[in-house]
Amino acid sequence: MFSLLPHHYTALIVGASGGIGAAITQQLLSSSQVSHIFVVSRQPQRLNDPRITHLTLDVSQEQDRLALKQRLAAQPIHFFFNAMGILHDESHHLQPEKRLDQLSADNLAQVMNVNAFTPILLLATLQDSFKGTHPAVIASLSARVGSITDNALGGWYSYRASKAAHNMLFKTAAIELKRLNKQTIVLCLHPGTTDTALSKPFQARVPSEKLFSPAFVAEQLLAVIAQRTPDDSGSFWDWNGKSIEW
Repeated sequence: MFSLLPHHYTALIVGASGGIGAAITQQLLSSSQVSHIFVVSRQPQRLNDPRITHLTLDVSQEQDRLALKQRLAAQPIHFFFNAMGILHDESHHLQPEKRLDQLSADNLAQVMNVNAFTPILLLATLQDSFKGTHPAVIASLSARVGSITDNALGGWYSYRASKAAHNMLFKTAAIELKRLNKQTIVLCLHPGTTDTALSKPFQARVPSEKLFSPAFVAEQLLAVIAQRTPDDSGSFWDWNGKSIEW
């Protein structure tokens, strides 16, 4: 599946209970190339495969990030996939804002924390697993609406801002990690509109041919990742292998 990665590589999937995270895990398990997968989520998972180690953690909390670091014990991670993300939360009355007067400091902070701050803090916590000389692919879900250049419609203030911040943080991390390991590839990825809980309230206006299954998205994203080299580190791609402007 990944020519850059060794046979019997180790993977880490965060946000593994979501639609895309679970589908990425299943795609990896279909290959004999993967030796072990650490899957991290807040909800217990039942994945019956000897190559799976499930860790029930909330990595938005520092103590759980440190627990993950301790569990990995600086062992090399060859493939890291971040599938965390938030767009809405009914329990906290959080919805994408269409107008300025819908903005709130609490919602901005929550969306920014989940979509931007937690992923980069996790990367910082686990950097010992990416240092060295081994190939290390770091892929994180972003969104096309995080592209400042592409923003022609407005709205969705906190989500757009959080994904733009995510992209800047990972672009910056790509530069530092390249100094620590020349074989790193850091990628921001747009999955397209995927049939998951995140997009469910907003699917009515999406044409059926543009609403993708998690399995299709996982297959597409892994194919895009497989085509990248260390020269592509710090870049932004969509599910169809097209580069996205920042």
